[in-house]
Amino acid sequence: MESRKWIIYILVCFIQFCFGQTNSEKVPLTELIIAIETKFDVKFSYAHEDVVNISIEKPDANFNLQQTLSYLNSKTLLNFKTLDNRYITVSVIDKTMTVCGKVISAVTNEPLFGASIYISHTNRGVISDDQGKFQLEHVPLKSFITISYLGFKNDQVPMESLFNEEGICNTIALEESQETLNQVLITKFLTTGLQKLIDGSTVLNTEKFGVLPGLTEPDILQSIQALPGVESVNESIANINVRGGTNDQNLILWDNIKMYHSGHFFGLISAYNPNLTNNVVVTKNGTSSEFSDGVSSTINMSTKDALTHKLQGGVGVNLISADAFLEIPITKKLALHLSGRRSFTDFITSPTYDNYFERSFQDSELTTNSDNISESNRSSEFFFYDYTAKLLFDLNENHKFRANIIGISNNLDYKENYTNNNDQSESKTSNLSQENMGLGTQWNAIWTDTFTTDVMAFYSKYNVDAIDYRVDTDQKLTQSNEVLETGVKMNTKLKLNTHLNFLNGYQFSEIGILNQTTVSAPSYDRTKKDVLLNHAVFSELEFNNNQTYVRFGVRANYFQKFAKFLMEPRLNLRQKLSNEFALKLQGEFKNQSATQIVDFQDDFLGVENRRWILANEQSIPISESKQASFGFEFNQNNLVLDVEAFYKRVEGITASNQGFYNNFQYIDATGSYEAKGVEFLVNKTASTYSTWLSYTYSVNDYEFESFTPSKFPNNIDIRHSVSLAFNYNLLDNLEVSVGGIWRSGQPFTQPVTGNETIQDGSQTVVNYDTPNSNNLDDFMRLDASINYNFNFSNDIKGSLRAGVLNVLDRENTINRYYEVDPNDSESTIQIDNKSLGLTPNISLRVRF
Repeated sequence: MESRKWIIYILVCFIQFCFGQTNSEKVPLTELIIAIETKFDVKFSYAHEDVVNISIEKPDANFNLQQTLSYLNSKTLLNFKTLDNRYITVSVIDKTMTVCGKVISAVTNEPLFGASIYISHTNRGVISDDQGKFQLEHVPLKSFITISYLGFKNDQVPMESLFNEEGICNTIALEESQETLNQVLITKFLTTGLQKLIDGSTVLNTEKFGVLPGLTEPDILQSIQALPGVESVNESIANINVRGGTNDQNLILWDNIKMYHSGHFFGLISAYNPNLTNNVVVTKNGTSSEFSDGVSSTINMSTKDALTHKLQGGVGVNLISADAFLEIPITKKLALHLSGRRSFTDFITSPTYDNYFERSFQDSELTTNSDNISESNRSSEFFFYDYTAKLLFDLNENHKFRANIIGISNNLDYKENYTNNNDQSESKTSNLSQENMGLGTQWNAIWTDTFTTDVMAFYSKYNVDAIDYRVDTDQKLTQSNEVLETGVKMNTKLKLNTHLNFLNGYQFSEIGILNQTTVSAPSYDRTKKDVLLNHAVFSELEFNNNQTYVRFGVRANYFQKFAKFLMEPRLNLRQKLSNEFALKLQGEFKNQSATQIVDFQDDFLGVENRRWILANEQSIPISESKQASFGFEFNQNNLVLDVEAFYKRVEGITASNQGFYNNFQYIDATGSYEAKGVEFLVNKTASTYSTWLSYTYSVNDYEFESFTPSKFPNNIDIRHSVSLAFNYNLLDNLEVSVGGIWRSGQPFTQPVTGNETIQDGSQTVVNYDTPNSNNLDDFMRLDASINYNFNFSNDIKGSLRAGVLNVLDRENTINRYYEVDPNDSESTIQIDNKSLGLTPNISLRVRF
């Protein structure tokens, strides 16, 4: 009997348990509504799409109608409202909610600092803090939240999954992306939107980019100068010097299209519109074997690559130009991205334009009175524009096709009014046009979980043309420099295991360069065109197990015209010694066949005096570089200390490539330069502020065997360079940035004291002393910016930025040279080029 009681007891408990489980199970709301209508003889009025995906637990069977409706209102984000004794309406609550969460890595469970969390198909979002936590306010009901982080797969979740009445924030674990092993090392580097990868390269995410001192737009090439070892000795982004190299030694890629031009306003504004240029990767050493050219650095820009399912865009205006961009969904598999920018300087001027004009065109025909024409009889008109378009087509998840176009243009008209020999008024207009246009296509294919291919092709055309009417000699001078390059590249990537990737590829390029000069009186015509074909194969292994990162590759180049074969090994090593401390070693061999030279300082109206030329392996050899660096990193509690020593030697440079302003200016010679030094960076970041201090010490010397002396300081030998900045978020939507630059003065060559000029045939020329034995005064500049974000509505976001370059209005000399005094042939005149003075700017941007 006792055992029978226990059996009955267990059966009763089991039945009760099952009954309870059944009662607590969730049922579709549509079924529950039908049951309530039958039970209480009422009718619900609702939109099917509002309730079809909702399931809830059944209300208590003893509830009356009002209690049942109250229960439904408390358990859903719907509003159940009685109209009369029979009819009940159901509607979505028209309000917004506050959601929160914590973003972590699905592999390590560590918080992800700097993750981007935004409302899908809008520009409203936040960045996770150093604990991975975030809070997003005014989130519309039934919207989706997208969480993204570089090196991880994007995740999209409904806002209901983050809405928690108890105030508990849910955790979102992001899966690491399997496309690359090159993980993010530092998520917030210097400022928001700057990240450092484990291979030492730096990534600029322009969409998330924070404010930098003096800037009112996320200018790509201005921003990278915040990095140690990257600067411009003359303030021009058309002359960026990386570890002592000239600007033409930087490989610039835009969506795998090689670009030959980088600046608007002849160097003061980046020519690459940041609105759709999503990521910029800057590599100074240890470059992947996939890339060649650019013996100093690689600047690899890529545009947004994800299809959008909702129209997005924005417009912006500052005191120089206006721009707009659009992301247009065409179908579920097809989208079009467009951007455009144009200056309005040809019909509206501003203090910013006046300062830029004075800085860009000083010491040119526009500002010097070589033809003895009064200022009132001279006028100039300048404008620039750029545009991009990208067609995105996803055949399926495994095959994606992309097509791109980019156009960049600067145009300058210079008009002179004069009286001819017959006392009649005439005018002549000189013109300078500078353009770079690129086309590219790409096919990305995922064949298996471990094997992918990329096939790319591009066409790039650069040309600068000048028509110069010289009134005093009645002479017309026409100059042209044109570069045409086409290329094809195929990469294969094989994932051998969790930690090891294997890259192989082939690249073919054909480059042709034309240089032409014609003179009307006396009649003269010179045209030179060169073409060079290059074949290259490359292979690379990349290993990463979170403690050791190694990337070793080799690139084999064959120049068909010269039957020349160049082998280039590449190495990138990072060894983690502890959670905070790591050592790094990098090295590379690279080559470059196209360089820029200066024939005469007054070429192309004296504004853009550099022209591209092609190596001929006689007077102009292929430039070859060897570079090595070694250093350590310390990273703890968002404090980064980075120290790196480097050595670089570049052989095959020409005297005309360096733009000498001394007795070597018109001498044909080949040589080399050797740069060595130490870069130091300390960076502290937090959720509300970021500050950094960088210092670079370097020694940069030329060696030209045919010169006397054969060794002397490089034209861009900057021994000491310091950059300091501080960013602070005063409020959630207000950010200020203050920073300064100090560096040693640029070397220059002065005339021999007491014997400043000498006779060279029938000409009197400057008698220069020892080359680059003197230095200009130190360069110093303080900049400041402020940024205010605001919302016009839930879907329209605005920002207002103001910035000032050279707040102290310090007069810096950035170049110095000498000319023979026209009034005294035995003396010289010192000519100084000055930097920008105090230059304000303001920008307004609206995104939707």
